[in-house]
Amino acid sequence: MSGTPEGPVHPEPAETHAAEPALTERHLARRAAELRDYRAAFRVAQLAMAVVDEDGVVVAANDSFGTLLGTEPAALREQAAADLVDLASDGRTWHAYREVLRGRRSRFRCTRRLKHADGRSLWAEVTVAPVPDSRRVLLSIADISDRRELHARLRHLQMHDPVTRLPNRALFFERLQAALESAAQDAVVPDSGSSHESHESHESYESYGYGRTGRIGLCYLDLDGFKAVNDTLGHRVGDRLLAAVATRLTECADSDGYTRNGGHLVARLGGDEFAILVEDSTGTEQLADLARSVLDALQLPFDLGGQRLSVSASIGVVERVGLGTTATALMQAADTTLYWAKADGKARWTLFDPERNAHRMTRQALSSTLRPAVERGEFALEYQPLVDLTDGAVRGVEALVRWNHPQFGSLAPNRFIGIAEEDGSIVELGRWVLHTACRQARQWQKDHPRERPIFVSVNVAVRQVWDSDLVADVAGILAETGLAPHLLQLELTESAVMGSNGRPLQALQALSDMGVRIAIDDFGTGYSNLAYLSRLPVSVLKLDGSFVRGFQDEEHANPADELIVEALVHLAHRLGLTVTAECVETAGQASRLRRIGCDTGQGWLYSRAVAPDRIAELIGTEPLPV
Repeated sequence: MSGTPEGPVHPEPAETHAAEPALTERHLARRAAELRDYRAAFRVAQLAMAVVDEDGVVVAANDSFGTLLGTEPAALREQAAADLVDLASDGRTWHAYREVLRGRRSRFRCTRRLKHADGRSLWAEVTVAPVPDSRRVLLSIADISDRRELHARLRHLQMHDPVTRLPNRALFFERLQAALESAAQDAVVPDSGSSHESHESHESYESYGYGRTGRIGLCYLDLDGFKAVNDTLGHRVGDRLLAAVATRLTECADSDGYTRNGGHLVARLGGDEFAILVEDSTGTEQLADLARSVLDALQLPFDLGGQRLSVSASIGVVERVGLGTTATALMQAADTTLYWAKADGKARWTLFDPERNAHRMTRQALSSTLRPAVERGEFALEYQPLVDLTDGAVRGVEALVRWNHPQFGSLAPNRFIGIAEEDGSIVELGRWVLHTACRQARQWQKDHPRERPIFVSVNVAVRQVWDSDLVADVAGILAETGLAPHLLQLELTESAVMGSNGRPLQALQALSDMGVRIAIDDFGTGYSNLAYLSRLPVSVLKLDGSFVRGFQDEEHANPADELIVEALVHLAHRLGLTVTAECVETAGQASRLRRIGCDTGQGWLYSRAVAPDRIAELIGTEPLPV
């Protein structure tokens, strides 16, 4: 047995020491090969790249980087990377870049416009990211010029009208918003304590357009009757007309004096609507000149491939300080003003009028609250006496509605009846007036049983006949209140009654057959179709006040007015009608009306419209002066 002690068998130290160098050499060789591969890949990569040290200096750049900038890669070494790709041009980008170099940020990306050595420009997407296990960073640049160009083309298509090639609605509002922001920043606000001389300097500054004015102007227009062109000649001709109009608008905007500061935009907003935006405008006169120029240019005939067309336009003009103005407010003002231009007769321009707009806003406020106001009981009736011209007795009263508006106070009928007729609320309001007036007339009758009952006259709109069953309403109200039909008189305007046929005429006949009196209000201002008058179920003519106003004293009287009124009164009496004269204000007028045979008078000579209790005091008292 050997004397060598038993134990684990260990490899010879010589074998171990021989294996370690072999493994290390293989590892180093592999690493060296990898580095060669990395360097080769870096050098031939299509993406432009550069290795940058912690101080921002280029350590190495590949061939693509040199090609991108038009120089040799070796020439880029030892240069500041930020200078090569314009990373120091704005504070935010420079800060982000420095944070990556210091290891405080993982990466950042930005877009830059770079200059090639041959002078051309290119758009590049720059990315800066740390190199792992190193204090260096990798700068990579991708040429995105083609992508940017495609994006620009797509945006152009998206932001321009294909028919006229003008900026479209989206681009117009984008530019308008930017213009308002710029105008607000540059608004010139004179010091309230400045001298007269400095104020004149400010006016001169704006008048001649030097520098920025802080103002903005807008001409908003559409073509009058353009739909007829499309309907009769077809959309192809219509499109050619729109393109020709766009050309003339652009020429007007580009002409001397309108865009001396260079800020203008002609856009098609849709259909036949166009807008001319004037940045840094110099006042309303500048916009007025532009609007007149546009009207003159569009009125010249258009020759569209043998088709000779003439068109006109309506233009709304707005000009104001940009500070405190929003795009929405400016467009609302322009749209309102364009509506005014059309309502005033078309083929014209109209300047925005704050006072007129305030009236429109008030009208809109009344319209939106009219229907609920009936339910809230905001309306009340006043009554104006109808006086017998022979003895001065009160024979009847006309019910006049008042709106006790919580914001605007007491409103006369002329402030809201037209609105009620437009939106249809006249039906509900008219029903309330009719019911209230009949109930009041019956109450007077109950309170004065020994006196001759007075009738009540109520105005009725034609829409009440069309949109409701007026005959059924009247019958129901008379039955409910207990008022006799002959004590109710319904007044309709001459134009409404004279043009009646079909349903309105049937309703009037049914009401007359019921015993209700029908009166023609404001007679002499409308059709005055006397032949047709004999075929209507009318019992009263109310002469318009314009005739009575001619009845001054003997010295200043208009003989023609008296002859006309006398003839009308005699004709009415021959037809079995009675005549009421409106707007009687003087005793002389009353005397002459009585002399020619007029039956009753109504006006301030006797009384204004008063509350019901005042009418009650007049019943049974001494006759009013006639």
